[in-house]
Amino acid sequence: MQQFFYNIFLFVFELGIRIFAQWNLKARQWVVGRKHVFEELEARLKSDGHPSIIWIHSASLGEFEQGRPILESLRETYPSHKILVTFFSASGYETRKNYPLADYIYYLPHDSPINAPRFIELVKPKIVIWIKYDYWYYYLTTLKQKNIPVLLVAAIFRKEMAFFKWYGKLYRSMLYCFHQIFIQNPESAAMLQTIGINDRVTVAGDTRFDRVVAVAESFTPIPAIADFCGNHPVVVAGSTWPADEEALDHFATNHPLVRFVVAPHDVTPERLQEVEVLFPKIIRFSVWEKLSAEEKAGVTANTLLIDNVGMLSRLYRYASIAYVGGGFENEGIHNILEAAVYGIPVVFGPEYDWFLEAQDLIDRNAAFSIESSIELEEQLKYLLDNQEACKESGRSALEYVMEKRGATKLIVDYIQENRLLIN
Repeated sequence: MQQFFYNIFLFVFELGIRIFAQWNLKARQWVVGRKHVFEELEARLKSDGHPSIIWIHSASLGEFEQGRPILESLRETYPSHKILVTFFSASGYETRKNYPLADYIYYLPHDSPINAPRFIELVKPKIVIWIKYDYWYYYLTTLKQKNIPVLLVAAIFRKEMAFFKWYGKLYRSMLYCFHQIFIQNPESAAMLQTIGINDRVTVAGDTRFDRVVAVAESFTPIPAIADFCGNHPVVVAGSTWPADEEALDHFATNHPLVRFVVAPHDVTPERLQEVEVLFPKIIRFSVWEKLSAEEKAGVTANTLLIDNVGMLSRLYRYASIAYVGGGFENEGIHNILEAAVYGIPVVFGPEYDWFLEAQDLIDRNAAFSIESSIELEEQLKYLLDNQEACKESGRSALEYVMEKRGATKLIVDYIQENRLLIN
């Protein structure tokens, strides 16, 4: 019966997104991007002589970045294998479709009793790495039927999830499709035990810590950002939404000696224009970087608007304080570890309950949650006026990140020790 309702859900979901695609770009990309996946992938695999495949699936961009340390480690450890990356969302695929360390990058075809077996038979993966979540019944059950090892990594489980509800039998069955489940914390292990899953669970931590440390260690400077910041205190506001910018603009307007770098979550022309309206003393990065030294000296703007994608993780290197957006949205804050790894305090909005690292950093006085623009101004002013407290919060943030490294090695060691892949 639950499978019947799942099939209805799949039908309604696909129909809805096809209707939505008539006016929404991401929905249209979701639909169009899946049209020729089978034909294109089959041609490429045939051309490459049907190689041994490591398949890594991510729901979206954030999960891809979470699994990226594993991908890169497997690329180095098993160089004779090809790597297939699939995405559910348009934001993940469109941003990483040219990622150089993956051999094949595609949208995951819509889950169905036809698509899942067809895709798996075409790819014939030696192992599958499923990042964090995005559970699809037909894909997972087909992989189990074919005895293909599937690892779930960086997972978190909470009592609110369907697995632990009276109606969650079908979802629980999907968990038994995983060869091993690598979770972020002991609380998740305890939740899995309540439904009888304890023989395939490893508390490994979060691979994002490995990722942000690797990014920080390979940092390459951005001269135009350094020029803008100079010797001023700097607030970098990353992945911002309108509510974040509205909370920040008054403080930025009234503190001309502080430099603000604003990197919106969405860099469409409409959103960039909205940000420019809020901040009266603002200049776009694409304009600033083209100015001569003499022209830059005449600029009075104290806010730099980042109008590109892909620079954010390096921007935090220039910050005295980071403000991470998303905390006024239902989905919650964006990746605060990208900032914390540079040893700076992190500030964000009230929606952070689903992010373990946020509470951990708050407990260490390394991060601060605010609920209004007034609270944000008070917090920023306190940190900027109390340099030693600001530095101590930053040191605590960096210590936390460094302590939490190691999940990637544990997972790759498991693959090697259990001979799930052989060169």
